[in-house]
Amino acid sequence: MPGRPPRGALARRLVQLYVGLLLYGLGCALEVRGNLGLDPWDVFHQGLSRHLHIQIGTVVIIVGAAVLLLWWPLRQWPGLGTISNVVFVGLAMNWSLDLIPYSGRLWARIPEMLGGILLLGIATGMYIGAAFGPGPRDGLMTGLARRTKRSIRLVRTLLEVTVLAAGWALGGTVGIGTVLFALTIGPLAQIFLPLFDTAARREPAPAAGPVAAATPA
Repeated sequence: MPGRPPRGALARRLVQLYVGLLLYGLGCALEVRGNLGLDPWDVFHQGLSRHLHIQIGTVVIIVGAAVLLLWWPLRQWPGLGTISNVVFVGLAMNWSLDLIPYSGRLWARIPEMLGGILLLGIATGMYIGAAFGPGPRDGLMTGLARRTKRSIRLVRTLLEVTVLAAGWALGGTVGIGTVLFALTIGPLAQIFLPLFDTAARREPAPAAGPVAAATPA
Protein backbone atom coordinates (compact mmCIF):
# COMPACT_ATOMS: atom_id res chain seq x y z
CA MET A 1 0.00 0.00 0.00
CA PRO A 2 1.30 3.49 -0.81
CA GLY A 3 2.70 5.42 2.14
CA ARG A 4 2.75 2.36 4.40
CA PRO A 5 5.97 2.17 6.47
CA PRO A 6 8.20 -0.77 5.58
CA ARG A 7 8.05 -3.88 7.74
CA GLY A 8 10.41 -3.57 10.68
CA ALA A 9 10.52 0.25 10.59
CA LEU A 10 9.11 0.56 14.12
CA ALA A 11 11.63 -1.95 15.45
CA ARG A 12 14.50 -0.06 13.83
CA ARG A 13 13.28 3.22 15.33
CA LEU A 14 13.06 1.64 18.78
CA VAL A 15 16.57 0.22 18.50
CA GLN A 16 17.85 3.60 17.32
CA LEU A 17 16.12 5.37 20.23
CA TYR A 18 17.55 3.14 22.95
CA VAL A 19 21.02 2.86 21.43
CA GLY A 20 21.04 6.66 21.17
CA LEU A 21 20.03 7.08 24.83
CA LEU A 22 22.66 4.58 25.99
CA LEU A 23 25.32 6.36 23.92
CA TYR A 24 24.20 9.70 25.38
CA GLY A 25 24.76 8.34 28.89
CA LEU A 26 28.16 7.01 27.84
CA GLY A 27 29.09 10.39 26.35
CA CYS A 28 28.14 12.16 29.57
CA ALA A 29 30.21 9.66 31.58
CA LEU A 30 33.25 10.25 29.35
CA GLU A 31 32.92 13.99 29.97
CA VAL A 32 32.82 13.36 33.71
CA ARG A 33 35.90 11.14 33.59
CA GLY A 34 37.71 13.70 31.42
CA ASN A 35 37.20 16.21 34.24
CA LEU A 36 37.84 19.16 31.91
CA GLY A 37 34.37 20.69 31.98
CA LEU A 38 30.85 19.36 31.45
CA ASP A 39 27.89 20.55 29.43
CA PRO A 40 25.71 23.06 31.36
CA TRP A 41 23.05 20.60 32.55
CA ASP A 42 25.66 18.09 33.70
CA VAL A 43 27.51 20.84 35.59
CA PHE A 44 24.23 21.27 37.47
CA HIS A 45 23.74 17.51 37.89
CA GLN A 46 27.28 17.07 39.17
CA GLY A 47 26.93 19.94 41.64
CA LEU A 48 23.73 18.44 43.04
CA SER A 49 25.34 14.99 43.13
CA ARG A 50 28.19 16.27 45.30
CA HIS A 51 25.80 17.85 47.77
CA LEU A 52 23.27 15.01 47.85
CA HIS A 53 26.00 12.32 47.92
CA ILE A 54 24.31 10.18 45.28
CA GLN A 55 25.46 9.08 41.83
CA ILE A 56 25.30 11.73 39.14
CA GLY A 57 23.23 9.48 36.86
CA THR A 58 20.64 9.18 39.63
CA VAL A 59 20.52 12.98 39.82
CA VAL A 60 20.01 13.08 36.04
CA ILE A 61 16.92 10.87 36.48
CA ILE A 62 15.55 12.94 39.38
CA VAL A 63 16.08 16.27 37.59
CA GLY A 64 14.63 14.87 34.36
CA ALA A 65 11.48 13.77 36.19
CA ALA A 66 11.20 17.18 37.90
CA VAL A 67 11.61 18.98 34.56
CA LEU A 68 8.95 16.72 33.06
CA LEU A 69 6.47 17.93 35.70
CA LEU A 70 7.02 21.46 34.39
CA TRP A 71 5.60 20.33 31.03
CA TRP A 72 2.09 20.17 32.50
CA PRO A 73 1.46 23.94 32.82
CA LEU A 74 3.14 24.43 29.43
CA ARG A 75 0.69 21.96 27.80
CA GLN A 76 3.55 19.79 26.59
CA TRP A 77 2.89 16.06 26.27
CA PRO A 78 5.67 13.46 26.55
CA GLY A 79 6.27 10.65 24.11
CA LEU A 80 7.92 7.29 24.58
CA GLY A 81 11.28 8.89 23.83
CA THR A 82 10.71 11.52 26.52
CA ILE A 83 9.96 9.01 29.27
CA SER A 84 12.78 6.74 28.12
CA ASN A 85 15.19 9.69 28.12
CA VAL A 86 14.38 10.44 31.77
CA VAL A 87 15.28 6.90 32.82
CA PHE A 88 17.85 5.46 30.42
CA VAL A 89 20.34 8.33 30.13
CA GLY A 90 20.90 8.42 33.89
CA LEU A 91 21.14 4.63 34.15
CA ALA A 92 23.58 4.45 31.22
CA MET A 93 25.65 7.21 32.81
CA ASN A 94 25.93 5.32 36.11
CA TRP A 95 26.76 2.04 34.35
CA SER A 96 29.43 3.72 32.24
CA LEU A 97 31.02 5.50 35.20
CA ASP A 98 31.24 2.15 37.01
CA LEU A 99 33.12 0.69 34.03
CA ILE A 100 35.41 3.61 33.11
CA PRO A 101 38.18 4.28 35.65
CA TYR A 102 39.33 7.82 36.35
CA SER A 103 42.79 8.69 35.02
CA GLY A 104 44.65 11.68 36.36
CA ARG A 105 46.77 11.82 33.20
CA LEU A 106 45.91 14.67 30.87
CA TRP A 107 46.76 12.61 27.75
CA ALA A 108 43.94 10.22 28.69
CA ARG A 109 41.44 12.85 29.85
CA ILE A 110 41.55 14.96 26.67
CA PRO A 111 40.39 12.08 24.40
CA GLU A 112 37.71 11.21 26.96
CA MET A 113 36.40 14.77 26.83
CA LEU A 114 36.52 14.96 23.02
CA GLY A 115 35.04 11.48 22.62
CA GLY A 116 32.27 12.35 25.05
CA ILE A 117 31.28 15.46 23.09
CA LEU A 118 31.37 13.55 19.79
CA LEU A 119 29.20 10.78 21.24
CA LEU A 120 26.71 13.34 22.53
CA GLY A 121 26.40 14.74 19.02
CA ILE A 122 25.85 11.27 17.51
CA ALA A 123 23.44 10.24 20.26
CA THR A 124 21.43 13.46 19.89
CA GLY A 125 20.96 12.74 16.20
CA MET A 126 19.91 9.16 16.99
CA TYR A 127 17.32 9.73 19.69
CA ILE A 128 15.79 12.82 18.09
CA GLY A 129 15.86 11.17 14.66
CA ALA A 130 13.93 8.18 16.04
CA ALA A 131 10.97 10.59 16.39
CA PHE A 132 9.53 9.33 19.67
CA GLY A 133 9.44 12.74 21.34
CA PRO A 134 12.05 15.20 22.68
CA GLY A 135 13.99 14.87 25.90
CA PRO A 136 12.52 16.54 28.99
CA ARG A 137 14.93 19.48 28.90
CA ASP A 138 14.41 20.07 25.16
CA GLY A 139 10.65 19.95 25.67
CA LEU A 140 10.89 22.49 28.47
CA MET A 141 12.83 24.78 26.13
CA THR A 142 10.34 24.52 23.27
CA GLY A 143 7.36 24.83 25.62
CA LEU A 144 8.72 27.99 27.24
CA ALA A 145 9.54 29.47 23.84
CA ARG A 146 6.00 28.83 22.64
CA ARG A 147 4.31 30.21 25.75
CA THR A 148 6.56 33.29 26.10
CA LYS A 149 6.71 33.89 22.32
CA ARG A 150 10.48 34.21 22.56
CA SER A 151 13.01 32.61 20.26
CA ILE A 152 14.27 29.09 20.90
CA ARG A 153 17.81 30.47 20.89
CA LEU A 154 17.04 33.00 23.64
CA VAL A 155 15.14 30.54 25.82
CA ARG A 156 17.82 27.87 25.46
CA THR A 157 20.57 30.36 26.28
CA LEU A 158 18.75 31.59 29.39
CA LEU A 159 18.04 28.05 30.59
CA GLU A 160 21.58 26.84 30.07
CA VAL A 161 23.18 29.93 31.61
CA THR A 162 20.90 29.50 34.64
CA VAL A 163 21.68 25.81 35.21
CA LEU A 164 25.38 26.40 34.47
CA ALA A 165 25.60 29.18 37.06
CA ALA A 166 23.69 27.10 39.62
CA GLY A 167 25.83 24.04 38.94
CA TRP A 168 29.06 26.02 39.18
CA ALA A 169 27.93 27.49 42.51
CA LEU A 170 27.23 23.93 43.72
CA GLY A 171 30.72 22.78 42.71
CA GLY A 172 30.15 21.31 39.26
CA THR A 173 33.10 21.20 36.86
CA VAL A 174 33.31 24.09 34.40
CA GLY A 175 36.22 24.23 31.95
CA ILE A 176 37.35 23.94 28.37
CA GLY A 177 34.98 21.00 27.84
CA THR A 178 32.05 23.27 28.70
CA VAL A 179 33.13 25.78 26.07
CA LEU A 180 33.78 23.09 23.43
CA PHE A 181 30.38 21.54 24.05
CA ALA A 182 28.66 24.89 23.61
CA LEU A 183 30.52 25.57 20.36
CA THR A 184 30.22 22.12 18.78
CA ILE A 185 26.99 20.43 19.89
CA GLY A 186 24.87 22.42 17.42
CA PRO A 187 27.04 21.66 14.37
CA LEU A 188 27.41 18.01 15.44
CA ALA A 189 23.67 17.57 15.81
CA GLN A 190 23.19 19.21 12.41
CA ILE A 191 25.57 16.66 10.87
CA PHE A 192 24.16 13.55 12.52
CA LEU A 193 20.42 14.28 12.69
CA PRO A 194 19.90 13.91 8.91
CA LEU A 195 21.77 10.58 9.03
CA PHE A 196 19.36 9.17 11.61
CA ASP A 197 16.16 11.03 10.69
CA THR A 198 13.65 8.18 10.40
CA ALA A 199 10.84 10.57 9.46
CA ALA A 200 12.76 11.64 6.36
CA ARG A 201 13.41 8.01 5.45
CA ARG A 202 9.71 7.22 5.73
CA GLU A 203 8.79 9.95 3.24
CA PRO A 204 8.00 8.49 -0.19
CA ALA A 205 10.41 9.48 -2.93
CA PRO A 206 9.00 12.22 -5.20
CA ALA A 207 7.70 11.03 -8.54
CA ALA A 208 9.95 11.83 -11.46
CA GLY A 209 8.75 14.77 -13.53
CA PRO A 210 8.64 14.76 -17.31
CA VAL A 211 12.15 16.16 -17.62
CA ALA A 212 13.65 13.88 -14.98
CA ALA A 213 11.94 10.83 -16.46
CA ALA A 214 13.36 11.62 -19.86
CA THR A 215 16.87 12.13 -18.59
CA PRO A 216 19.11 9.13 -19.23
CA ALA A 217 20.79 7.47 -16.26
